[in-house]
Parts: sequence; C-alpha cells; structure tokens
Amino acid sequence: MTGNGLITLRSSYGPKDTMNRLEALVKAKGLTVFARIDHAAGAAEAGLALRPTDLLIFGNAKGGTPLMQSMQAIGIDLPLKALVWQDASGVTWLSYNDPVWIVQRHAQDHDLEAKARGLAAAIDTLARAATA
Repeated sequence: MTGNGLITLRSSYGPKDTMNRLEALVKAKGLTVFARIDHAAGAAEAGLALRPTDLLIFGNAKGGTPLMQSMQAIGIDLPLKALVWQDASGVTWLSYNDPVWIVQRHAQDHDLEAKARGLAAAIDTLARAATA
C-alpha cells in the first residue's frame, strides 16, 4: 500500500478476465454490484484513446453501514471500488482503497479501524483470487 491508501496487485490475467473474475467472486460472496464502468468505452465515445480501465463498485450494507453510522462522511468513499487497468507495457493491475485507510481518512477511531480490518481482509481475499 502506498501512503494514499491505494493497494495495487499485478494480475496474471488480462483486463477483461481479471474484471470478470472479480465481479463473479464479489457476487459469489453475496455482495451487491452497484455498477461496472468501462472508462475506455467512455473515452472512445469522446473520441479519445484509453487503455482498458474498468471500475467495479460493490458492497454490502452490513459492512458499510456501521462505518457510516459512526462517521457519516465515510459514505463518500463507500461503496467499495476496484479498478482494473492495463499499463503501457500491457500488464494488468487491480487497485483499490484500503478500508482501514478510508476510516483513518475520516476519523482516528480504533473501534472503526477494527471493523474496517474485516472489510480489508475480505477485499484482499477477493482481489488476490481475481488476480492469481
């Protein structure tokens, strides 16, 4: 993780396969997929080029609501998001914000950080399964 809370994992798969794997894993865990945004398609519609860049917005009210009940502004960072993107060398990456960092961004609350650690472990498991 970098100082800005961003966690990035290299994928063993191409962008489409990585995103499809992640979405299937998210759904299999009973999480809600709110949106899948293809930034490259949006760029193409505007006449611009962009390497594959897809965003998955997902979550679960049981995980996110307790955080928002304690610090409502956390809702700006929820639901969780994962970005699958391809760099100039053709390598595929999966990036997401660490839920513990999200909590630290909004409040220095050890109880909330403990709750966020559970979310962090869950998204880490999903991300590693989608990329390995």
